[in-house]
Amino acid sequence: RNSNPEKLRLLRLSMGNYARLLEAAISNGDPVLLENVPTVLDPLLEPLLQKAVFKAGSMNMIRLGDSTVEYNPAFRFYITTKLPNPHYSPEVCVQVTLLNFMVTPDGLEDQMLGVLVAMEEPEIEKKRQNLVIDSAHSKAQLKEIEDRILYLLSASTGNILDDDELISTLANSKVTSVKIEGDVRDQEKTGVVIQQTRETYVPVANRCSAMFFVIADLCKVEPTYQYSLEWFVQLYLLAIKTAENPERNLERRLQCLQDKFIDIVFKKVCDSLFARHKLMLSLLLTWKSMEVDSEVDADEKLLLLM
Repeated sequence: RNSNPEKLRLLRLSMGNYARLLEAAISNGDPVLLENVPTVLDPLLEPLLQKAVFKAGSMNMIRLGDSTVEYNPAFRFYITTKLPNPHYSPEVCVQVTLLNFMVTPDGLEDQMLGVLVAMEEPEIEKKRQNLVIDSAHSKAQLKEIEDRILYLLSASTGNILDDDELISTLANSKVTSVKIEGDVRDQEKTGVVIQQTRETYVPVANRCSAMFFVIADLCKVEPTYQYSLEWFVQLYLLAIKTAENPERNLERRLQCLQDKFIDIVFKKVCDSLFARHKLMLSLLLTWKSMEVDSEVDADEKLLLLM
């Protein structure tokens, strides 16, 4: 969508003329994004997924349904679905490249941690970001020096001691390498301090990210219960801004952040639930909190459910 916004064609299977629009895009070489597909695809797409292109004279052609259209090599086809855990047939899976953009627990925890540290310890987060850039720059410099030396060695003829450019490069590279290695050691020390500071906020990020998966699974109870990650992050930011902030008491601050976030999530989600599901939400959030704190026994939980 960002790489070619002007030519991208957005289609859905529910559109009455989607086949005609798809044929036009194939002929013109325009990229197509087919949105919100179910687990069973339209048979019309089968030749396209198989790339069943054939020659007709000097032109590349493809057959879609009852129509035969010219195939432009610049054509690109993308398919998306909003299904949380779709299962496609093996025949479809081998014909396409599957990308799963669903958030993972570890990934979301790291994202939540970054947001929290950026708001609570902005200087630390800024140092971390600069550290990543500086480390990458240092490694790139070392790689460039190594590549330059290898190139000169391979291109050198005769006695390498007579190659002034090579000798000069080796001498300069030694000085530069020592400086870069010193910078890398300093960066590693700074990284340890930054990581120690970030780890103090991990319990909050861990608990808050775990709650997202409780909320996301509510669609299994009622399909209309749909909550986006963007909306969830906004609640997280609201909790950080409104939670009590005792001076010089980090432990108390961390507890206030967790309590405030769960309170906001419960109230906001309850506003969109049927009355019969509100007690269930309370129970699910409680269980998830106990799991995070390792206070719930799986057998006892199963016994209660039975």
